[in-house]
Amino acid sequence: MTHARRRTENAVAETSRYPSEYAVAVRNQEEQLTNDAYRRMEMDNTEYFDAVAGQWDNMRSRLFTDEVRESALRIADVQAGRTATDIGAGTGFLTEGLLRRGLNVIAVDHSSEMLGQVQRKFAESGRLQARQGESEQLPIGDGAVDHVFANMYLHHVESPGGAIREMVRILKPSGTIVVTDLDEHTHEFLRVEHHDRWLGFKHDDIRRWFLEAGLHDIAVLGIAQECRVKSDSGCETAAISIFAASGRKWGGEP
Repeated sequence: MTHARRRTENAVAETSRYPSEYAVAVRNQEEQLTNDAYRRMEMDNTEYFDAVAGQWDNMRSRLFTDEVRESALRIADVQAGRTATDIGAGTGFLTEGLLRRGLNVIAVDHSSEMLGQVQRKFAESGRLQARQGESEQLPIGDGAVDHVFANMYLHHVESPGGAIREMVRILKPSGTIVVTDLDEHTHEFLRVEHHDRWLGFKHDDIRRWFLEAGLHDIAVLGIAQECRVKSDSGCETAAISIFAASGRKWGGEP
Protein backbone atom coordinates (compact mmCIF):
# COMPACT_ATOMS: atom_id res chain seq x y z
CA MET A 1 0.00 0.00 0.00
CA THR A 2 1.38 3.44 -0.90
CA HIS A 3 1.87 6.18 1.69
CA ALA A 4 -0.63 8.39 -0.17
CA ARG A 5 -3.27 5.67 -0.08
CA ARG A 6 -2.68 4.96 3.62
CA ARG A 7 -2.99 8.66 4.49
CA THR A 8 -6.18 8.95 2.46
CA GLU A 9 -7.79 5.93 4.07
CA ASN A 10 -6.85 7.20 7.53
CA ALA A 11 -8.48 10.53 6.69
CA VAL A 12 -11.64 8.74 5.54
CA ALA A 13 -11.69 6.63 8.73
CA GLU A 14 -11.30 9.76 10.88
CA THR A 15 -14.49 11.32 9.50
CA SER A 16 -16.52 8.26 10.57
CA ARG A 17 -16.17 9.35 14.22
CA TYR A 18 -18.38 12.36 13.55
CA PRO A 19 -21.80 11.28 12.22
CA SER A 20 -22.76 14.68 10.87
CA GLU A 21 -23.86 15.70 7.38
CA TYR A 22 -20.55 17.54 6.99
CA ALA A 23 -18.55 14.46 7.95
CA VAL A 24 -20.50 12.33 5.50
CA ALA A 25 -19.88 14.85 2.73
CA VAL A 26 -16.15 14.96 3.51
CA ARG A 27 -15.97 11.17 3.61
CA ASN A 28 -17.73 10.86 0.27
CA GLN A 29 -15.36 13.39 -1.27
CA GLU A 30 -12.30 11.60 0.14
CA GLU A 31 -13.56 8.24 -1.14
CA GLN A 32 -14.08 9.70 -4.61
CA LEU A 33 -10.59 11.21 -4.60
CA THR A 34 -9.17 7.86 -3.51
CA ASN A 35 -11.00 6.04 -6.29
CA ASP A 36 -9.73 8.59 -8.84
CA ALA A 37 -6.16 8.06 -7.64
CA TYR A 38 -6.49 4.28 -7.96
CA ARG A 39 -7.81 4.62 -11.51
CA ARG A 40 -4.89 6.87 -12.49
CA MET A 41 -2.41 4.44 -10.95
CA GLU A 42 -3.76 1.65 -13.16
CA MET A 43 -3.41 3.71 -16.34
CA ASP A 44 -0.26 3.81 -18.42
CA ASN A 45 1.30 7.15 -19.29
CA THR A 46 -0.56 7.64 -22.57
CA GLU A 47 -3.93 6.61 -21.11
CA TYR A 48 -3.49 9.08 -18.28
CA PHE A 49 -2.81 12.05 -20.57
CA ASP A 50 -5.60 11.03 -22.94
CA ALA A 51 -7.96 10.98 -19.95
CA VAL A 52 -7.00 14.44 -18.62
CA ALA A 53 -6.61 16.24 -21.97
CA GLY A 54 -9.95 18.04 -21.70
CA GLN A 55 -9.07 19.35 -18.22
CA TRP A 56 -5.38 19.99 -18.81
CA ASP A 57 -5.48 23.74 -19.38
CA ASN A 58 -7.18 24.22 -16.02
CA MET A 59 -4.89 21.72 -14.30
CA ARG A 60 -1.78 23.32 -15.77
CA SER A 61 -2.82 26.83 -14.72
CA ARG A 62 -2.88 25.65 -11.10
CA LEU A 63 0.56 24.03 -11.37
CA PHE A 64 2.71 26.88 -12.70
CA THR A 65 2.40 30.32 -14.25
CA ASP A 66 2.84 31.71 -17.75
CA GLU A 67 6.19 33.11 -16.65
CA VAL A 68 7.69 29.64 -17.16
CA ARG A 69 6.85 29.93 -20.86
CA GLU A 70 8.07 33.51 -21.09
CA SER A 71 11.39 32.56 -19.51
CA ALA A 72 11.92 29.74 -22.03
CA LEU A 73 11.15 32.00 -24.98
CA ARG A 74 13.49 34.74 -23.74
CA ILE A 75 16.34 32.29 -23.30
CA ALA A 76 15.92 30.93 -26.85
CA ASP A 77 15.72 34.41 -28.39
CA VAL A 78 13.09 33.23 -30.88
CA GLN A 79 12.46 35.11 -34.11
CA ALA A 80 9.43 35.18 -36.40
CA GLY A 81 9.62 32.95 -39.44
CA ARG A 82 11.75 30.26 -37.82
CA THR A 83 10.57 26.73 -37.04
CA ALA A 84 10.29 25.40 -33.51
CA THR A 85 9.25 22.07 -32.08
CA ASP A 86 7.26 21.80 -28.86
CA ILE A 87 8.03 18.33 -27.47
CA GLY A 88 5.44 16.94 -25.07
CA ALA A 89 3.25 19.80 -26.21
CA GLY A 90 0.21 18.83 -24.17
CA THR A 91 -2.60 21.24 -25.04
CA GLY A 92 -0.19 23.85 -26.39
CA PHE A 93 1.14 25.91 -23.49
CA LEU A 94 4.44 26.66 -25.25
CA THR A 95 2.97 26.31 -28.73
CA GLU A 96 0.69 29.27 -28.04
CA GLY A 97 3.61 31.55 -27.15
CA LEU A 98 5.60 30.47 -30.21
CA LEU A 99 2.69 31.09 -32.58
CA ARG A 100 2.11 34.53 -31.07
CA ARG A 101 5.71 35.39 -31.93
CA GLY A 102 5.29 34.38 -35.56
CA LEU A 103 7.10 31.03 -35.57
CA ASN A 104 6.11 27.89 -37.42
CA VAL A 105 5.46 25.18 -34.84
CA ILE A 106 5.56 21.39 -34.87
CA ALA A 107 3.73 20.20 -31.75
CA VAL A 108 4.63 16.63 -30.76
CA ASP A 109 2.94 14.52 -28.11
CA HIS A 110 2.30 10.81 -27.56
CA SER A 111 -1.33 11.54 -26.59
CA SER A 112 -3.75 11.84 -29.49
CA GLU A 113 -6.27 13.56 -27.22
CA MET A 114 -3.77 16.25 -26.25
CA LEU A 115 -2.91 16.84 -29.90
CA GLY A 116 -6.61 17.10 -30.70
CA GLN A 117 -6.86 19.95 -28.19
CA VAL A 118 -3.87 21.70 -29.78
CA GLN A 119 -5.35 21.43 -33.26
CA ARG A 120 -8.75 22.74 -32.18
CA LYS A 121 -7.15 25.73 -30.48
CA PHE A 122 -4.52 26.74 -33.04
CA ALA A 123 -5.20 25.16 -36.45
CA GLU A 124 -6.44 28.48 -37.86
CA SER A 125 -2.97 29.98 -37.41
CA GLY A 126 -1.84 28.16 -40.56
CA ARG A 127 1.59 27.68 -38.96
CA LEU A 128 0.94 24.60 -36.84
CA GLN A 129 1.64 20.93 -37.47
CA ALA A 130 0.57 18.39 -34.85
CA ARG A 131 2.38 15.04 -34.89
CA GLN A 132 2.07 12.04 -32.63
CA GLY A 133 5.38 10.54 -31.51
CA GLU A 134 7.51 9.09 -28.73
CA SER A 135 10.47 10.56 -26.88
CA GLU A 136 13.19 8.50 -28.57
CA GLN A 137 11.64 8.43 -32.04
CA LEU A 138 10.38 11.90 -32.86
CA PRO A 139 8.40 12.18 -36.12
CA ILE A 140 10.74 14.86 -37.52
CA GLY A 141 13.70 14.60 -39.89
CA ASP A 142 17.33 15.27 -39.07
CA GLY A 143 18.33 18.93 -38.78
CA ALA A 144 14.83 20.20 -39.50
CA VAL A 145 14.11 22.85 -36.85
CA ASP A 146 15.71 25.99 -35.41
CA HIS A 147 14.51 25.51 -31.83
CA VAL A 148 13.41 22.63 -29.62
CA PHE A 149 11.37 23.26 -26.47
CA ALA A 150 10.36 20.71 -23.84
CA ASN A 151 8.34 21.98 -20.89
CA MET A 152 7.60 19.61 -17.97
CA TYR A 153 8.28 16.74 -20.33
CA LEU A 154 11.59 15.21 -19.31
CA HIS A 155 10.34 13.86 -15.96
CA HIS A 156 7.77 11.74 -17.83
CA VAL A 157 10.17 9.90 -20.17
CA GLU A 158 11.95 6.62 -19.48
CA SER A 159 15.38 7.82 -20.65
CA PRO A 160 16.02 11.58 -20.26
CA GLY A 161 19.46 11.29 -21.87
CA GLY A 162 18.02 9.44 -24.85
CA ALA A 163 15.22 11.99 -25.20
CA ILE A 164 17.75 14.85 -25.24
CA ARG A 165 19.85 13.10 -27.91
CA GLU A 166 16.74 12.80 -30.06
CA MET A 167 16.01 16.50 -29.62
CA VAL A 168 19.52 17.32 -30.81
CA ARG A 169 19.08 15.08 -33.86
CA ILE A 170 16.21 17.18 -35.21
CA LEU A 171 18.00 20.51 -34.59
CA LYS A 172 19.66 22.46 -37.37
CA PRO A 173 23.35 23.31 -36.85
CA SER A 174 23.54 26.19 -34.37
CA GLY A 175 19.95 25.50 -33.30
CA THR A 176 18.93 25.84 -29.64
CA ILE A 177 17.25 23.63 -27.07
CA VAL A 178 15.44 24.91 -24.00
CA VAL A 179 14.15 22.45 -21.39
CA THR A 180 12.08 23.67 -18.46
CA ASP A 181 11.47 21.13 -15.72
CA LEU A 182 11.51 20.39 -11.99
CA ASP A 183 14.44 20.43 -9.66
CA GLU A 184 15.06 17.20 -7.76
CA HIS A 185 12.45 16.63 -5.01
CA THR A 186 10.99 13.91 -2.76
CA HIS A 187 7.24 14.05 -3.43
CA GLU A 188 6.48 10.41 -4.20
CA PHE A 189 2.73 10.97 -4.70
CA LEU A 190 3.52 12.54 -8.09
CA ARG A 191 4.63 9.15 -9.41
CA VAL A 192 1.13 7.77 -8.90
CA GLU A 193 -1.13 10.76 -9.34
CA HIS A 194 0.66 12.48 -12.24
CA HIS A 195 2.58 9.56 -13.74
CA ASP A 196 5.96 11.20 -13.13
CA ARG A 197 8.81 8.76 -13.82
CA TRP A 198 11.48 11.04 -12.33
CA LEU A 199 11.23 13.14 -9.17
CA GLY A 200 12.90 16.10 -10.82
CA PHE A 201 16.57 16.39 -11.74
CA LYS A 202 19.94 17.53 -10.48
CA HIS A 203 21.43 20.33 -12.56
CA ASP A 204 24.67 18.40 -12.97
CA ASP A 205 22.82 15.50 -14.57
CA ILE A 206 21.11 17.83 -17.04
CA ARG A 207 24.47 19.41 -17.97
CA ARG A 208 26.01 15.97 -18.49
CA TRP A 209 23.17 14.81 -20.75
CA PHE A 210 23.42 18.02 -22.78
CA LEU A 211 27.17 17.57 -23.19
CA GLU A 212 26.84 13.89 -24.13
CA ALA A 213 24.24 14.83 -26.74
CA GLY A 214 26.69 17.19 -28.43
CA LEU A 215 25.58 20.63 -27.22
CA HIS A 216 27.65 23.63 -26.17
CA ASP A 217 26.89 27.04 -24.60
CA ILE A 218 25.08 25.05 -21.92
CA ALA A 219 23.36 26.78 -19.01
CA VAL A 220 21.15 25.29 -16.29
CA LEU A 221 19.60 27.94 -14.07
CA GLY A 222 16.71 28.42 -11.68
CA ILE A 223 14.03 30.76 -12.99
CA ALA A 224 12.44 31.83 -9.68
CA GLN A 225 9.27 29.88 -10.42
CA GLU A 226 7.62 26.93 -8.66
CA CYS A 227 5.32 24.08 -9.56
CA ARG A 228 2.64 23.87 -6.87
CA VAL A 229 0.49 20.76 -6.55
CA LYS A 230 -1.63 19.13 -3.85
CA SER A 231 -2.09 15.38 -3.51
CA ASP A 232 -5.55 13.95 -4.16
CA SER A 233 -5.92 13.14 -0.47
CA GLY A 234 -5.06 16.71 0.49
CA CYS A 235 -2.45 15.38 2.91
CA GLU A 236 0.58 16.63 1.00
CA THR A 237 1.38 19.83 -0.88
CA ALA A 238 4.43 20.27 -3.08
CA ALA A 239 6.14 23.50 -4.07
CA ILE A 240 8.98 22.48 -6.39
CA SER A 241 11.44 24.91 -7.92
CA ILE A 242 11.76 25.00 -11.72
CA PHE A 243 14.93 25.24 -13.80
CA ALA A 244 15.59 26.19 -17.42
CA ALA A 245 18.35 24.36 -19.29
CA SER A 246 19.60 25.60 -22.64
CA GLY A 247 22.23 24.57 -25.16
CA ARG A 248 23.27 25.07 -28.77
CA LYS A 249 24.11 22.50 -31.43
CA TRP A 250 27.57 22.71 -32.99
CA GLY A 251 27.93 23.96 -36.57
CA GLY A 252 26.46 26.76 -38.65
CA GLU A 253 26.62 30.43 -37.75
CA PRO A 254 26.71 31.43 -34.06
